[in-house]
Amino acid sequence: MFKKAIVRKPSKSMVKGLTTAKLGSPDFNLALIQHQKYIEALIECGLDVTILDADEHFPDSTFVEDTAILTPNCAIITNPGALSRKGEVLAIEKAVSGFYQNIEKIVDKGTVDGGDIMMVDKHFYIGRSERTNREGAKQLTEILEKYELTASTVTLEKMLHLKSGLSYLENNNLVITDEFVERSDFKKFNKLIVNESEVYAANCVWINDQVLIATGYPKTKQIIEKAGYKTIELDMSEYRKLDGGLSCLSLRF
Repeated sequence: MFKKAIVRKPSKSMVKGLTTAKLGSPDFNLALIQHQKYIEALIECGLDVTILDADEHFPDSTFVEDTAILTPNCAIITNPGALSRKGEVLAIEKAVSGFYQNIEKIVDKGTVDGGDIMMVDKHFYIGRSERTNREGAKQLTEILEKYELTASTVTLEKMLHLKSGLSYLENNNLVITDEFVERSDFKKFNKLIVNESEVYAANCVWINDQVLIATGYPKTKQIIEKAGYKTIELDMSEYRKLDGGLSCLSLRF
C-alpha cells in the first residue's frame, strides 16, 4: 500500500521540454488543469501529497519519477540521462530527505531515469535505455542488494523508458505491450496485453487497488477493469506531447 506521493507543478518553460512525440507544444494552462486533476486522483486513492513548486530552470521537472527511486528500505537519488535534467535532483533530494533516513545516489558516469525502473515486490526491473546506461544499472543493482533487494536488467529496443510499455498492478498482473510481450523476463506474469493501437495506455499506475489510466483508451480500460480493478481516467494530452505518462508525474511511496 502507498501512503504518500511527491509531485511538482509544471513550469511555464515546459513548452521547451524534451520530446520525440511530434504532437506539438503543450498548452501550459491546460497542463496546469490536468496536473491538478492528477493530484486530486492521488488524494482520492488515499495518498498524502507533497506538492513542490515549479522550477522554470528545468522544463521537464514536473516528471519527478525520473529523479528518484523510493524503495521500502531506502531512497535512491538518480542521475538522469538527459544533460538538461541533472539539476532537477537537488530539490528532489531535499524533499525526499524529509521522509527517508537512508539516501543513496547514482553518480557519474552512471545514469538512471526512474521511468526505467519497475518494482515488483522486492525485485526491481532495470531498463537499459538511452537514459539508463550500463554503469547506472550496475550502481543501482549494488545499492538495492545492499538493502536486501534484488534486480535484473532488461535491454530496451524501441521504448523511451521501461515503464512506457509496462505497468505492474500487483497480484502478479502486468500491463504489457509492444516489444515486451514476448520477452522471457516477464513470462511468469499474468499479462494484460495492450493493443498496439493503444500503446500509450500501457503506462498506468496502481495505487491501493485503483488504477490511474489515460483517457481515451477504451480497450485498455476494459482489460484492466476485467482483471478486477477500479479505474480512474485522466486526460494526459499535454504531457503526452513531452513523452510523459501517468507514472512520470509522481513519486509514490
